Amino acid sequence: MDAQLAGKRVLLTGHTGFKGAWLTVWLDMLGAKVCGVALEPPTEPSMFALVGGASLCARHEICDVRDAAGLARIAAGFRPEIAIHMAAQPLVLPSYEDPLGTFATNVLGTASFLDACRRVDDLDAILVVTTDKVYANDGGRQPFVESDRLGGEDPYSASKAAAELVVDSYRATWFARAGVPVATARAGNVIGGGDWSRHRVLPDAVRALEAGNPLVLRRPDAVRPWQHVLDPLGGYLEILRRRAGGPFNFGPEAAERRTVGELVDEFGRHFEGRPGRTLDNAEPPAEAPYLTLSASRARAELDWRPKLDFAASVARTADWVKAWRAGGDMREVTRRQIEAWTEI
Repeated sequence: MDAQLAGKRVLLTGHTGFKGAWLTVWLDMLGAKVCGVALEPPTEPSMFALVGGASLCARHEICDVRDAAGLARIAAGFRPEIAIHMAAQPLVLPSYEDPLGTFATNVLGTASFLDACRRVDDLDAILVVTTDKVYANDGGRQPFVESDRLGGEDPYSASKAAAELVVDSYRATWFARAGVPVATARAGNVIGGGDWSRHRVLPDAVRALEAGNPLVLRRPDAVRPWQHVLDPLGGYLEILRRRAGGPFNFGPEAAERRTVGELVDEFGRHFEGRPGRTLDNAEPPAEAPYLTLSASRARAELDWRPKLDFAASVARTADWVKAWRAGGDMREVTRRQIEAWTEI
């Protein structure tokens, strides 16, 4: 994998976000030349700032992905060989607060990214990261496969399903003829150190831990495909290494699926039972009670499997948080966790 990416020019949108910052560190370790394009880090503290993400980029560009002309200028000047789109409005609850902004970022932003890419001559592979929530969820408990119907009732899920259709259109209309593989990645619920997003379970748990309060949960019995951030990121890199196309699911093995409450309890075990949890009695917005993915295509075509089970995923997240609370060098901590993952 190192030889495949060493020296490559990689355009990465969303590099200031949680997953984007992890991938920026990893690409730097692999010797890639990264042009990061994103808004300013969305949280304070931020993973991107803690790892010194700007200094890891050959170019660090602050640009809204809805700015099609600006994105096209950056791509034309950098001439990427690999393009990865991770910039997004990534949360369900804020999509209810700002549905138009969510659709603009996730649908038009994806179109702007792909339109910038189609004007670049040197591209070898394109990856667009969407979500596990792109599927029309009828409440059943069967794991979704890539051929299942797309849909989504909340604006976030619907916008990501629509982004998949945008990718299909650009793939068929421009990139297939040019011989450029275009893949989408649909990853399950990702955990890991460095996430301070609002309305996510473990970031909320870290804030509750810092405040000394129990964590208030909306749906403690909801089942989600929790996985450590390095597992899907490893899958993304494998897509690029193999120049694979089409959609790929990335999620944990069936035996590793857990409820929201179990996630919080497992995290608390690393902090003497804190922060603990209590139930939010307010009526929550509509969310699927059960969501799982089948990653059989990734196993068959990419030889990908998650390396970290549920307990190990939570433990490594807790280790990162402990190092941050102790004032550690978070770039070095992050690199060590990446190195440990690659050695498994």
